Amino acid sequence: MGFTDTAKQTALDAVAAAAAWITLHTADPGTTGASEVAGGAYTREQTTWAAFAGGSRVGSQVTFDVPAGVTITHWGIRTAASGGTFYYGGTLSASETFGAAGQYLFTPTLTATG
Repeated sequence: MGFTDTAKQTALDAVAAAAAWITLHTADPGTTGASEVAGGAYTREQTTWAAFAGGSRVGSQVTFDVPAGVTITHWGIRTAASGGTFYYGGTLSASETFGAAGQYLFTPTLTATG
């Protein structure tokens, strides 16, 4: 037994309403948002969350500028463009190493389980 779909939707709606700034990380961000990419032209990018459907909320695609010499492995969600509260961290489908500065396109998805 687990949470009902209504409970999952309520939880994801609350997260989406509070946090829309997507982050990239060079290691597991844990519960604090540690290991966020820094330097170069990197900035957090704001997504727009679609309505809850099929147990998930999908955000609009965001484009990050990643500095040279960085390997990205995780992503996260925060409440602000700088500082703010860290809400979530997840593993990217595949890590990516940037030998030269480049761009990374990402579509965030929140899925409730349990």
